[in-house]
Amino acid sequence: MRRPATDSGRPVPPPGRPDRDPAATGTDRPTMGLDVSGLRAARAGAAAPGDGGAPGPRAARRAAGPDRKTLVALVAPLALALVLWAVAVATTDVSDLTDFGLTAELPVVFWLGLAVLTAGFWHCARDPRRSHWWPLAYTVGLLVMERATQAVVYPNPLYAWAWKHDAVIEHLIDAGRLQRGAELGDMAVYDQWPGFFAAQAALVELTGAENALAFMAWWPLLSSLLLLLPLLLLFRTFTQDRRLIWTAVWIFFAANWVGQDYFSPQSTAFVLYLGVLAVALRRAEAPTPGRRARQVVWTALLIPLIAAIVVSHQLTPVMLVVSLAALCLMGRYRDWTLPIVLALVFAAWNLTASLPYLREAVPDMIKTFGDLGSNLERGYGAVPTGTGALFASWSARLLSALVVLLAAVGLLRGGKALRLRARPLLLLAAVPPLLAVANGYGSEMVFRVLMFMLPFLSFFAAAALLPKATEPKPATASTATDRWPRLATGFRYGVAPALALTVLTVLFVPSYSGKDRLSYFPPDEVELVKDLLSTAPEGSLVVAPHRNYPAAYDRYWDVDHYWFLDDSKVHVDEIVAAPAKTLASDMSAVEPPGEAYFLYTRGQVANSEMNGLLTGEQMADIEKDVAASPLFEKVASNEAGVVYRLKSSAGRTS
Repeated sequence: MRRPATDSGRPVPPPGRPDRDPAATGTDRPTMGLDVSGLRAARAGAAAPGDGGAPGPRAARRAAGPDRKTLVALVAPLALALVLWAVAVATTDVSDLTDFGLTAELPVVFWLGLAVLTAGFWHCARDPRRSHWWPLAYTVGLLVMERATQAVVYPNPLYAWAWKHDAVIEHLIDAGRLQRGAELGDMAVYDQWPGFFAAQAALVELTGAENALAFMAWWPLLSSLLLLLPLLLLFRTFTQDRRLIWTAVWIFFAANWVGQDYFSPQSTAFVLYLGVLAVALRRAEAPTPGRRARQVVWTALLIPLIAAIVVSHQLTPVMLVVSLAALCLMGRYRDWTLPIVLALVFAAWNLTASLPYLREAVPDMIKTFGDLGSNLERGYGAVPTGTGALFASWSARLLSALVVLLAAVGLLRGGKALRLRARPLLLLAAVPPLLAVANGYGSEMVFRVLMFMLPFLSFFAAAALLPKATEPKPATASTATDRWPRLATGFRYGVAPALALTVLTVLFVPSYSGKDRLSYFPPDEVELVKDLLSTAPEGSLVVAPHRNYPAAYDRYWDVDHYWFLDDSKVHVDEIVAAPAKTLASDMSAVEPPGEAYFLYTRGQVANSEMNGLLTGEQMADIEKDVAASPLFEKVASNEAGVVYRLKSSAGRTS
């Protein structure tokens, strides 16, 4: 089969194989139309002739390292940014969050630190001769400022879903085995995809930690650091231009606002997903007899990663098998062994361990297939309400739109060489939207589509910020006539990209942390809920407006929960009209020794207000009516919430 040719008539090699330019001795893989003249010039001067084969000037400078002035210019912005960050987190007060979440509480020095960090990164990354260690250091600094800030300023982990996963781990440790739907109800789905939870349970046991809460807050930083290796391997497959590689990595982390880096199976499965794709594309060779043995070895090495994905998460294996199949069908990956093995492992798991869940879920999946509008409906069945929530939502949309726009510009500016060489990345970016046709994934599909597209879009977005090799360079003369072209070029490829990266980096903060009012649970709220669930008799029922509170799933195996805002609108309207009477009726079927409790917390109010479920006034009226009703008695309260118990004389079954 003939390979596609470039504009010059030379064939384009498959990904992962170097295409040496006979006209430029010493160059490496193609840079897809990007200007690498500085890199080539540096390489050309690496071995200047001398007596006895002595190293040339560049080799001597490299052995000695950067001079003092250069070293200061590289280290100072990073050090200053981290100092400003430390000052910022030390002076941030999160005791009374507004609708703008952490965004409104961070002091000016934090934002200044982000700007300094981004400028320093671009200063070191835009030089193609710079060592990889410098942009790596700045990228780690970015992850610390982005992902560690919440872990430092909040005394408790964020996200009700992360607390839910801690409850699943606690159940696995206590039960010592996996359980079915008859024993756990809806929560049995976690025992049917137990990979992540079993691994975390083993970690808790090995470290002697009380529970996963001991390290859960730091998981976003850890999972992001783990993404570095597959991202670098993926991007290095398609270019050796360090500027392009590290700019793409920076854009990915600055634009990854979706929040799936929290303590969850998705965070780990996403790392493994990118790892499998990176290795597969790196080894994308035709399976000739001489290479067949190597392909078998690499496939065998990837099987544990594939198995870990399959037993940990429902959606990621589907995305991976579709992506690998698309690469094979388009001739970008020529060995069908890996997607076939993945499909077999996936089918085997779904037909055995996860079959009970799938029996119930498949009818709904079929019902939503092809319903693109509903499948892409934004967020958890709710609509952002209020200035703060809308600001965070539009910041996230703007951030994603800017990355898509930059990616489109990068594709156009990169020319045919870029599109041919990096076509696998373009193909992989086009696959995630196809899943929106299949299912809504609990109103989260739009988020997952963005997340799975982002690594590949970031590569092309980075290309938009770098110069093309075909663009004319300004004259070197220092005349007034030539000064303006030099200034224009300096702005275009020095200042403008730095500004673009700064805008993306700053937008990340409200997109990622702008809704912390409904994600953060103060110590009083944690104490209230923990005390309730630790003392509630077996068989009790906890009723609450919404599941957005800490430890909402603790003891889910022997305590029932009912969140009435998940119910039909008709019944919610009945509760709003007559709260105490309707709730007492809903709770009356609890049999002794179980008790029926009504729980009202600050986190539920925040979620209801910011997602447009009920207004703060409506929520307050519900609590006031329950407090005044003779059917209920208050059993616990603090500044974060209150607990009421249904009295035994209120028509309960005896």
